[in-house]
Amino acid sequence: MARWCYQHRLVVLLLWVGALFGLGFSASTAGTNYANVFSLPDTDSKSAYDLMEKAFPNTSGDTDTVVWKVDEGSVRDQAVRDRIRPVLDDIAKMPGVGAVTSPYDARGGAQVSRDGTIAYAEVTFVKRANEVPKELVQDVVDTAQGAERAGLQVELGGQAIQRVQEPPQGLSEGVGIVAAAVVLFLAFGSFFAMTLPIAIAVFGVGTGLFATQLLSHTTDVPDIAPLLASLIGLGVGIDYALFIVTRHRKGIQRGLDPEEAAVTALNTSGRAVLFAGGTVCIALAGMLVTRLRFLDGVVIGTSLTVVLSVLAATTLLPALLGFLGPRVLSRRQRRRLAAQGPESEGASGLAARWSTAVQKRPRRTAALALVFMAVLAVPVLSLRLGATDQGNDDASSTTRKAYDLLADGFGPGFNGPLQVVTEGGETSALVKGLEDTPGVARVAALPPAQGVTVIQVVPTTSPQSVETDRLIDRLRDDVIPAAGVEAHVGGVTAVSKDFSTVTGDRLPLFIATIIGLGFLLLLVAFRSLVVPLTAALMNLIAAAASFGVLVAIFQWGWGLELLGLGKEGPINAFLPVIMLSLLFGLSMDYQVFLVSRMHEEWVHTRDNARAVRVGLAETSRVINSAALIMVCVFMAFVLSGDSGAAMAGVGLAAAVALDAFILRTALVPAAMHLLGDSNWWLPKGLEKRLPHLAVEPKEEPAAPSDGARAQSGPASAVHGFVRTADGEPVEGAAVTLLSGGGRQLDRVESLADGSYIVSVPAPGTYLLAATAPTYGSRARQVVVGEGPLVYDVELAEGEVDAVN
Repeated sequence: MARWCYQHRLVVLLLWVGALFGLGFSASTAGTNYANVFSLPDTDSKSAYDLMEKAFPNTSGDTDTVVWKVDEGSVRDQAVRDRIRPVLDDIAKMPGVGAVTSPYDARGGAQVSRDGTIAYAEVTFVKRANEVPKELVQDVVDTAQGAERAGLQVELGGQAIQRVQEPPQGLSEGVGIVAAAVVLFLAFGSFFAMTLPIAIAVFGVGTGLFATQLLSHTTDVPDIAPLLASLIGLGVGIDYALFIVTRHRKGIQRGLDPEEAAVTALNTSGRAVLFAGGTVCIALAGMLVTRLRFLDGVVIGTSLTVVLSVLAATTLLPALLGFLGPRVLSRRQRRRLAAQGPESEGASGLAARWSTAVQKRPRRTAALALVFMAVLAVPVLSLRLGATDQGNDDASSTTRKAYDLLADGFGPGFNGPLQVVTEGGETSALVKGLEDTPGVARVAALPPAQGVTVIQVVPTTSPQSVETDRLIDRLRDDVIPAAGVEAHVGGVTAVSKDFSTVTGDRLPLFIATIIGLGFLLLLVAFRSLVVPLTAALMNLIAAAASFGVLVAIFQWGWGLELLGLGKEGPINAFLPVIMLSLLFGLSMDYQVFLVSRMHEEWVHTRDNARAVRVGLAETSRVINSAALIMVCVFMAFVLSGDSGAAMAGVGLAAAVALDAFILRTALVPAAMHLLGDSNWWLPKGLEKRLPHLAVEPKEEPAAPSDGARAQSGPASAVHGFVRTADGEPVEGAAVTLLSGGGRQLDRVESLADGSYIVSVPAPGTYLLAATAPTYGSRARQVVVGEGPLVYDVELAEGEVDAVN
């Protein structure tokens, strides 16, 4: 497929451009129909919601508030009335505004605070908040705040008002792409190479978002789904393309034709991308086991975007590589290739030195990494799930100011009233019981409708307070049963509490599901029990540490002002499920890319120490570059204006940074060095029953040269000396002879003078690998004829050769 896409690159490009613009035109024509469905079956708040829908079937549209405060006097003063009334009248006449309830009406006395300094009016739109045109909302805001003067403050709150405060759509995505472009340019040193991952991400995320927008007309998709889809889509799209382009560039630098380099890159890194994308989608699908309807649309949007990003990386990317040819390298790299010829396959530099250091001190490396992660995980012990509201907005926003004014004038619980709903029966005893309940500020029973009575209960504490949660439990467990009626507690605060409770109860099942699925995938891919067990444990460590960072920032408030993220509060109840899905999927990506290279080396050499060292040396740089790009993309979502997306962005940025820079670069290789050959252990009975799923392509035996075709013949030998670059003998170096397919044929250690001799079964082409802990390793193909072959090996400190 890669070769076909490379050769028919214009057709592939036109198909992708047509798909992007076609979906974009369809989505813009159809519009959006996102819906947040938080209600849960078999919960008390859902029963209350059903009764209220029966009593008030025609209530629709979002209701927001205009709040004003005077510094001196009263809001009832004639000067204030003359200032505010015309403004409210103008708002009521705007097309799209259904009604305005003023405190200056006959029944508006309850809309004025007891001290007379604060009042509010309710503005009811004819549509839901996400359907109200932003131009209308902005007109309401401008008209209301036009009444301000010295001593009179006017603020507005509500869902529709909050939408016009959000930064321009696409700002966070744009900032993330620019930051990723800078990292890519520094990594590649080539403008053309930098544009490839960006293009793949744009096509993958663009088609994914347009498709999700169209699907919102057929199923319930929450409005946070596009943000999360673009967040994860940008991350994986850029990363997957980065892995493939890096492999492609290496192929060209090692002498391959651009087309062959592209085919090889897709046949190696492309396979890993397909596998990694599958693991991300499976982790995302794990959210379905929670049976939370709100998350179904998130699964659809994010999984679809990931699938399209993988498809772009495996079809569009080889086509774009065909357009660029050797220009995927920088000018300096092309000049060096022309002057000096192909590069060797050795990995050197900082990555090789770090890999050797981890091998020398695995216990110390593992201990330091574990202590660091454990310290970061401590705050997770105080994790409290809940829901954010406009009280968590930035202190400079009008919604936050309106929230605070209403709390000051009418009590902290005014922003999250409870609805006690009952059908039929006498409610006087219930009302009396509610009024006498500690923690209740006010009780107001609305006139019955359709046999249903709604009693509004205003708590004395804020919606996010632990005391409010306890009040809801007290009403359900004690007050309502004591009144002898059947009633249910609803309202936004009660729904949020039930959502948090159900999410917390189902979280263990969800975690077990995604860990189990990830374990099975890695078990089949790497034919090992220890590798998937290690991955599962590392994922749990990464999750604990990242949630510790999240609690410290958003729940304890550390650094919130620096990030401009408003006020501390509980962690959104839906965030653990979403974040764990993304985290486990992305962690599995890095595990696959790291261990697949180690497994490739293990298959060739059967030397665990070498496999781990080579795998880390060759993949750590690209994994760290990919992680740095993801951190930039995720942190850019702090600018999204959505608290849920900002939480997810910061949490995932912390998770990816810790996973890549601490776990995959230090803890995982250190643990694999300590575990030794048991990393690759699998019971024989299980080996026979497992299906075969190869992450790496099947290795073909190396083709013998014309002068030495593999054939039956007498045994021979390869002998020589292992020396340093200065000519000093290396004692105790492990010298291994391997077949073209990677089977170990002989293995010896060099003597004090550096000499060695390995036996050869027959003439042909073989692989000779030499390794010493202090000096690194070297691997080269050797052609053995009828007689013994003399071959000296030179080892350089800190150098690691790849075996291919």
